[in-house]
Amino acid sequence: MSPPLASMHDAEATPAMPIEAIAAPPSRRHWLRPALAALGLAAVGLVAGFGVEGDVASRAVLVAGVCLVLWLSELVPPFVPTLLLLGATPVVLGPLAPDYRLSSVLTWCADPVLILFLGGFTLEVAAMRHGLDSAVARHVVRWSRGRPRLLLLLVMGGVAFLSMWMSNVAAAAMMLAALRPVLLAAPPGAPLRPALLASVALGANLGGMATPVGSGPNALAVSAASTFAPVTFAGWMAFALPLTALMLLLGFGLILLRFRVSGPLTLPATPATRALSPSGRRVLAVSAACVVAWLTEPLHGVPAPVVALGATALLFGTGLLRREDLGRLDWSTLLLIAGGLALGKLLEHSGVVAHALDGARLEALPREARLGALVVVAAALSALMSNTGTAALLLPLALSVEPSASTPILVAMGCSFGIPFAISTPPNAMAAGEGLDTSELLRLGLPLMAVGCLLVSVTGPWVLRLFGLP
Repeated sequence: MSPPLASMHDAEATPAMPIEAIAAPPSRRHWLRPALAALGLAAVGLVAGFGVEGDVASRAVLVAGVCLVLWLSELVPPFVPTLLLLGATPVVLGPLAPDYRLSSVLTWCADPVLILFLGGFTLEVAAMRHGLDSAVARHVVRWSRGRPRLLLLLVMGGVAFLSMWMSNVAAAAMMLAALRPVLLAAPPGAPLRPALLASVALGANLGGMATPVGSGPNALAVSAASTFAPVTFAGWMAFALPLTALMLLLGFGLILLRFRVSGPLTLPATPATRALSPSGRRVLAVSAACVVAWLTEPLHGVPAPVVALGATALLFGTGLLRREDLGRLDWSTLLLIAGGLALGKLLEHSGVVAHALDGARLEALPREARLGALVVVAAALSALMSNTGTAALLLPLALSVEPSASTPILVAMGCSFGIPFAISTPPNAMAAGEGLDTSELLRLGLPLMAVGCLLVSVTGPWVLRLFGLP
């Protein structure tokens, strides 16, 4: 799940009911997550005390387990476990070995993928400040020309395109705001309203697979895969964009089969679309140049993170973004990704992963079966908890089971398929808050999750080998 949106458009673009209130009844949320977290912490204490041999491994399990429980239960803001991990590791394990002192632990987070995400978040804030995101959403509605099926396709494609470059919460919020007149004008019981809400949710959920900056698991996967082979921005999109397009078309077909939308559509009168301001056009030019530079990295050789740094400096240096916009960047997600990187290093350095897999004899299974199981587990866990937390948990284990460049990428794809419940992602919760029945999300999300996992498990390793990622 993506982090909550923090932008100047929140008051206009998001539903009145907070996402947290939509995701589950208050009475249930009041005790269920703390109770599960308490059970998780107790299990961590038992494993650390009696299930692991050696002081280093035992203490590493304790620190990593507490942070994972806090991440997966979402009892605290997602950046808090990262701060705890970076602070507790030197205190708890530092006396045992120099590798766990603060100076060494901080290097675990020094990964170029964080700079790449910083550039993506900067482009997102610039687009919001100057109205590029809302312009895309308004044009999607206008281009449908009163054809409901075309409207559904454009809505799903438009919100997926936005999710490729920005938070899926932001993308869904912008599209819901643009669709508000259409949703209000839809007659009670008409299939168009739930179909539109489902299109927004599925487009926002699936669009993030297409780019390295589209989701937290993608960032962790790029970092993990780079140990075996470099993954460029263009390289990622070359295999992920067709998969995203295929899943979006499948989702579109399921929506048409489920809701039987047909006939002409009379769009409500809306104010004339405003042209972009000169500053908005400059932001568009910088964003387009940045994306082109990302995609042509094999030609000019400038790494994507360096391009992201240049775009960030240009936007702030030219005054297109101001000092206060620095606070609107999604630092919470950056810290969450940094925590995932540090967690993987902790489990690797301490030997916890190797100990956990001792005696499992997973090498006896075919490679395809091992990868398929990892993809399914990633999707199942992400359906119930944070997909970035799931990736942080699974990637070290996955690389020990199947050490290759393709393994973390397939796990990241699996995390993106965990979408069948209202609590699975914030866009799902937003659609439910607008009136979409949660059973409809299940009817659409479960087949997509199953087909996506099967498709990635069967064809993923072969396709990635074609792109030089064995």
